[in-house]
Amino acid sequence: MTGRRIVSIFLPRLAIESWQCRRVRQGEAWPDDVPLALAAPGPHGPVIHAANRAAELAGARIGARAVDSRAISPTLRIEAAEPDRDAARLARLAFWARRWGPWSAPDGDEGIVLDITGTAHLFGGEAALLAGIQAGFARAGLTAGLALAPTRGAAWALARFGPERAICTDPLPALSPLPVAGLRLSEETLLLLRRLGLKTIGDLAAIPRLPLMRRFARAAPSDNPLIRLDQALGRLAEPVQPPEPAAEFFAEARPAEPAMAAADWLPGLLETLCARLSAADRGCRRLCLSVFRTDGERRDIRVAMAAPARDPRHLLRLFDGRLERLDPGYGFDLIRLAAEAVEPLEPAQPGLDGAAPPGLALARLVDRLAARFGTGAISRPLPRDSHVPERAETPGDPLAEAPPPPARPDRPIRLLTPPEEIRVLYAIPEGPPARFVWRRQTLRVARHAGPERIAPEWWQDRPGTRLRDYFRVEDDSGLRLWIYREGLAHDGRGGPPRWFLHGIFA
Repeated sequence: MTGRRIVSIFLPRLAIESWQCRRVRQGEAWPDDVPLALAAPGPHGPVIHAANRAAELAGARIGARAVDSRAISPTLRIEAAEPDRDAARLARLAFWARRWGPWSAPDGDEGIVLDITGTAHLFGGEAALLAGIQAGFARAGLTAGLALAPTRGAAWALARFGPERAICTDPLPALSPLPVAGLRLSEETLLLLRRLGLKTIGDLAAIPRLPLMRRFARAAPSDNPLIRLDQALGRLAEPVQPPEPAAEFFAEARPAEPAMAAADWLPGLLETLCARLSAADRGCRRLCLSVFRTDGERRDIRVAMAAPARDPRHLLRLFDGRLERLDPGYGFDLIRLAAEAVEPLEPAQPGLDGAAPPGLALARLVDRLAARFGTGAISRPLPRDSHVPERAETPGDPLAEAPPPPARPDRPIRLLTPPEEIRVLYAIPEGPPARFVWRRQTLRVARHAGPERIAPEWWQDRPGTRLRDYFRVEDDSGLRLWIYREGLAHDGRGGPPRWFLHGIFA
C-alpha cells in the first residue's frame, strides 16, 4: 500500500449547474421549480443529457429521448447541451482545485482527481479538508461528492457509491460492499459480471482469479475487472498525470476574507518568490499571476522577460496597468505567483562604481516596453544565414530565447533601409569617392578602408544584379560611414556604377 492520499471530486450535476450559472451571469436566472433539461444528439434523436431536480421529479431521466420526456411532462423546457463549454469549465475547476494540493486533473466528464499527499495538515486534517473542498464548490454553485483514499480507483468508487465525504485507509474493507460499477468498467463488462453473479467488489475479490483472467484476457486494460481491482486496492500503480506540471518556484497568499484587488498582495509575493529563486541561483523568464475567485473561476496574467531576472522591483513594474483588468467577481480567496520558465542565474558582480552589469539596463528596458506596448510593437535582430548585409538579420520576438547576431566590428550598428544614393563629386580610381554629397551636405573623405566585395546571391537575386564594393570611410569631423559602389564599369550589367550610403558607425 502506498502512502499517497488521493481525493476524488464527483460533480454529478456539472452540466445543468454550469448552464444555470451562465444564465445567472446573463441576468436571466432560471427558477428552481420549473422543469429544465439539456438535450444532446443521440442515435434516434436528442436524448436527455442533464436535468434539474424539478425535471427529475417530473419524470425526466438521463439518456431518455427528449420527445418521450416531453410527452411525460408537457411543461418540461428543453435546451441544447453545451459539452464543450462544460469540458472547458471542468479543466478550469481542476486547476482551481490546486489550492488544496499540488497535482490535479480532470477525471472523465464529471470528476476531478486531486493528490493531497502531505497537505491535509495545512487545512486542519483530512476531514476538515474535505469539508472545505465541498464548501468551496458549493460557493461556486456546484454539487460535489468527495472521497479520500490511498488510491485513485478507491477514491473514485467511494465518491460515487460510498458515504458522503468518505475517508479510507484500507481500500478492501471500504470497497467490498460497493457495486462493481465502482471499478470504472464499461456497461458491457458490468452486465457480464452481473450475469456471473458478481454484484459487489467484495464478490469479485473473493472468487479465484484464474477463470476471470481467461475470460477477460483480450479486454483492454481500462476495461479489465482484475486490473481495475488491483489499481483500486493499490496492487498496481495508477499515477495522477496533470495536464500542467506544478511550478517548482511559486508563492501564494490566502486572504482571510475574499480580496477585491490583487495589487495589494503582489509586492509581498514577488519578494517571497525572488528570495526562493535567489537561494537556488535561478532567474525566471516568465511569470504567471493567477487569482482564484470564490465562484470557481481563475484569471491569469503573464509577463515575460528578455533575460532571466529576480529583482522584485523590476518585476513589479511589468504588471503596471494590467492588474486593473482582473474582474474580482465576489473576490479572490487565493492568489498565486509562479515562475513558469526558470534558468540558472548566478549572482552578478557590480562594478567598482556600483554600476549594474553591462546589458542589464537594456534587458530591463525591453521588458518594460514589451509589457507596456506588447511584443508586436518592438523587435530584436536575429541572425540569418546570408552574406548580403540587409539579409543577414531579421526582426524577431524581443523576448525570444535566441542568440544575438555575431559581433562584427567591420559592420555598422545602424543600417539604412533602403540604402541612400549619394552624388559623387570626385572619386579615387579603384577607391572610394574623395568627395560626395549626402542629404545636401558635401563630405570629404579623410580616411578609408576597403574595398570589401559582396557578390549577389544568385539563387534568389534576379538576373543582372550587380556586385558591391564596400568602403569604410571617415570625414573631417570624425563621422564614420559605410558606403558601397554598385557595379563596375563595362560589366555589361547596366550603365556606370552607382554609389550608395548603407550604414553609419557609432
